[in-house]
Amino acid sequence: MNFRETITGSDLTRDWKAFEARAAALPDDHRAAWEQIKTRLFPHGDFTGRSLMPILDAALGLLEETAADGQSAHEVFGDDIQGFCTALAGGEGARTYRDRWREQLNKNVVKKLSRLGG
Repeated sequence: MNFRETITGSDLTRDWKAFEARAAALPDDHRAAWEQIKTRLFPHGDFTGRSLMPILDAALGLLEETAADGQSAHEVFGDDIQGFCTALAGGEGARTYRDRWREQLNKNVVKKLSRLGG
């Protein structure tokens, strides 16, 4: 990855298109699981989504392997795709981007208020 790709995000676009092409080759139930995984993991990423790319790659790889083995998505995840995503994101209570932004906002407000009062 070069500097230009990092700044423009073209590497992410390229990777994302590759993920979607791989997902399109999956059976219907695996594609539905992929959509749920993406939806549940996005809040745990950073602003660009760059931090999620290796996690999404591994999750898609799992779906590809299980599809190749003839397993259904239900056999792999049961009814708990949310639990799977929670574990991937760092466990229960893992911080989302909203949590990180809220912390930063609170720090900035405290800093501004301390300047006004002191």
